[in-house]
Amino acid sequence: MYKVMLVDDEPIIVEGLSRSIAWEKWNCEVVATAHDGLEGKELIETKKPDIVLMDICMPEMDGLQMIAAIKSQFPDLEVSVLTGYRDFEYAQTAIRLGVTRFLLKPSNMEELEEAIGTMCANLARKGITGESAPAQSGEQEAGTEATKHESVSSSFIVKNALTYIEENYTQKLTLCEVAEKTYVSQWHLSKLLNRYAGQSFSEILNHVRIEHAKKLLEDPSLRIGDISEQVGFLDLAHFSRVFKKQEGVSANEYRNQVLGR
Repeated sequence: MYKVMLVDDEPIIVEGLSRSIAWEKWNCEVVATAHDGLEGKELIETKKPDIVLMDICMPEMDGLQMIAAIKSQFPDLEVSVLTGYRDFEYAQTAIRLGVTRFLLKPSNMEELEEAIGTMCANLARKGITGESAPAQSGEQEAGTEATKHESVSSSFIVKNALTYIEENYTQKLTLCEVAEKTYVSQWHLSKLLNRYAGQSFSEILNHVRIEHAKKLLEDPSLRIGDISEQVGFLDLAHFSRVFKKQEGVSANEYRNQVLGR
């Protein structure tokens, strides 16, 4: 049977979906429920459902980043959204990231069953039957669609990670922190950064810091040690090594070149 997971911060919604839908009619069973996004993501990683029906407007959760994280890591997972959040552009982005249906609360049974039927049909087209025995490969078209959504979701995650780094480079920033903000594991984010940005996390962070340091070096009243600290380096020696590696000259030489123009 297809494994279904329900995620909503309103227990009455989760209970209603669990009881009111004849899941067995679709060869489905509800294997897990969650009442917040982070719990939901953890359960998705452990239970590995085939179908997720979720709200995206829950406390302490960025719905689009959550969807991107899920579809990037589990491209074959079918996701439909059931929410009270009415925003056309938001819905468009969710569908671009790979959401099958974007349903508005209160949703009627006909809409819900259409969404479930479509998700089950999509799984079957991909060769996923819900049985323990491996199925034959799905149609090429369905595999291509999953790959497309995985690519869009992965790019979305990288874009948000780079934005977060740019906004927080002065802090003691770690890969773990950025991964948490984008709802993916450190390993997965590291892989995505290398694939889509062509650099490791530390290389990206150092590049951002040095670019900002170069702007500060144009002010002769600022000491290099102070600049190093302002852009997030813990010690001057490390800053100096990274600066020379990236620019080919020392920070002081760079300053003299800039001021001498």
